[in-house]
Amino acid sequence: MKWQVEIYEARSDLRLPSSKAAAQQRSINLAISSRGIAALRAVDTSAAERFLQTVIPMRGRMIHDKHGNLQSQSYDKDGQCINSIDRAILNVELLDEASAVPNIRLTFNHKVLSADFDQKVLFLRDSNSGTDVRVNFDLCIGADGSYSIIRRQLMRVVRMNFQQEYIPHEYIELKMPAGHDEHGNPAFLLDPNHLHIWPRHSFMLIALPNKDKTFTCTLFAPTVEFDRLITREDILLWFQNHFPDALSLLGEDKLLKDFEQNPRSPLITTKLTPYHYKDRCLILGDAAHSMVPFFGQGLNCGLEDVRVLLTLLQEECVVPSRAMPDSGDPESGSIDQKLSKALSRYSASRHEDVVAICELAMDNYIEMRHSVTTPAYIMKKALDYLLFSLTARGPTLLSTLGDSLSRVAFPTANPRGWLPLYTMVTFRPDISYATARRKAARQAIVLTTIAQLGTVGMGATSFYLTWRALRWLRS
Repeated sequence: MKWQVEIYEARSDLRLPSSKAAAQQRSINLAISSRGIAALRAVDTSAAERFLQTVIPMRGRMIHDKHGNLQSQSYDKDGQCINSIDRAILNVELLDEASAVPNIRLTFNHKVLSADFDQKVLFLRDSNSGTDVRVNFDLCIGADGSYSIIRRQLMRVVRMNFQQEYIPHEYIELKMPAGHDEHGNPAFLLDPNHLHIWPRHSFMLIALPNKDKTFTCTLFAPTVEFDRLITREDILLWFQNHFPDALSLLGEDKLLKDFEQNPRSPLITTKLTPYHYKDRCLILGDAAHSMVPFFGQGLNCGLEDVRVLLTLLQEECVVPSRAMPDSGDPESGSIDQKLSKALSRYSASRHEDVVAICELAMDNYIEMRHSVTTPAYIMKKALDYLLFSLTARGPTLLSTLGDSLSRVAFPTANPRGWLPLYTMVTFRPDISYATARRKAARQAIVLTTIAQLGTVGMGATSFYLTWRALRWLRS
């Protein structure tokens, strides 16, 4: 849209060697699926295709039980997949793309101290020189993460409803090294086209593949469970009891080194509204809606924020025609009505969706660490996909949606037929999160009713057979 963009980042340039080591210590691998890909394509199709060259497709979950048995659970009946991508690689590529655009300027080591949205001024500190910097703006977009300073400043000028919750679980990142094939070349130790899960009821280990044939593993567990792992012996014994097959692949020495060097990190959910102030400020991504990572939608939702905003700016015919005013300019108090309306519509329409995915992500943690191993879950999923197969008119693939997602936020307001929740959330960017959640809730009632009727039917059949058997024994 030809905006003149200035990006300020508190940290050093992630592309520098000195920054890469720190970035690797606390980064859950990312899973990008149809929503994120659709958003990237809406902004820059060629850049999206370049990003996709660095991903590894994962077509399902691979469940590892305590005895080393494996069970593959497909994500989609039509073979659609989610994609593993290294967070550091994605960040570097996004920076490279931004650096190549003439009207974007990147500035690192500049931390926001405060903001005056009415005067349209940001106050920052240059961490290299220690000097304070004053920056004028037309529109400030805060994408500064879960502990957003821009959000904190926004709270001073709007009546923001804000809720933040730390769940009683933490995570630590581990690394599974590459193996070697018969020719001595690096090789994956596990099937690279699955997201591997070791569910253990109250905690779990997951592994996502990397291009260098390694796996990034993340251990999620209650804080009290981590607190018990004090000595090296405690850690090894715990893994031997709960993840014996994973331990043999991780390696004892490498596991202990990762435990010593990598931090335990918290898991947080943040919900708030509104996301904007007049035509001056908007927050996106984790700054607006931190979520736990268990539906693989944090990245996808953040990218979708941008796509939804872009459609609204286009619908309201917002153009970057206004010159940036100097501080104290009497025109700085004027409001761009089109831009203000677009941001207001964004706050009003986006909130229900991000609340829906935040809550679905928390629900999915229970599914991943416990439910996936239970017969009831497996039967329910089988019925879910059976109804999907019987009612589906054909797959709705990302390629079939064309450029409609560049023009309309969510073209399918009333999806027809039976659609599993995971399919709607992960593979249908034309359906909003809130719509997916409502439809899934209605379908859950049907599934429960069928299950109850099945139980009653089985009970009646059992009673009849028992009665016949007793009559036969008496005869």
